Amino acid sequence: MDREASDRTRRLLGDSAIEALGRSRVLVCGLGGVGSWCVEALARAGIGTLGLLDCDSFAPSNINRQLGALVSTLGQRKTDCARRRVLDINPDATVECFDFRYGKDTAERIDIGRWDAIADAIDQVSAKVLLAVRCRDAGVPLFSAMGGGNKFEPARFKTGDLFETNRCPLAKAMRKKLRRAGVGKLAVVASDEEPRRPFGFDPAKRVQTAGTLPTVTGTEGLLLAHAILAHIVGEPAAPLACTED
Repeated sequence: MDREASDRTRRLLGDSAIEALGRSRVLVCGLGGVGSWCVEALARAGIGTLGLLDCDSFAPSNINRQLGALVSTLGQRKTDCARRRVLDINPDATVECFDFRYGKDTAERIDIGRWDAIADAIDQVSAKVLLAVRCRDAGVPLFSAMGGGNKFEPARFKTGDLFETNRCPLAKAMRKKLRRAGVGKLAVVASDEEPRRPFGFDPAKRVQTAGTLPTVTGTEGLLLAHAILAHIVGEPAAPLACTED
């Protein structure tokens, strides 16, 4: 990344951290309301190689929360739009696109061991569980986003361990399946806010369309990115400037 472009990050983290970020390879799975903001932060922080995995193209319903969703990008692949944006932020970055849905039939197309860290912003429980198991087996750090739908308060999102979360239906389903798979811990971003019942709720339907806000999914995506950055660089090199009286 250009030295001037990374100057403000360098002032907080120091030269060695900037070099570590530039050497790092991070895969982001899912480029929707959470994943798109995660990619944005990782790119601006100077991650050297970004993998972008998503099977979808932009639709009008994405505009309310997904970073790359614009009237001008409707119908375009999310991976293509994210790649262009990353390279417009950091022309020195390497971007690898994976245009498929992650699952048991496609999982082997991703070499998990090539990545220094992976961000999980996938919606489907089975895919999230599969990714968590494969990362566990490969010894690759995984940071997983829990449910952001039907939630209103961005400040309720925190980083922590999956098995210490509450009031998140997605996290509850993940805990049950991961226990069966022998996974005993997983770094997550989750909210303890009770989910709201969306307008248009139909008790006859098993799957309901969730309500979302850009402030909520965006916050979750930025926290997901921050957890990865903190994993890579550790504590800031800049000393504390203030002390208590």
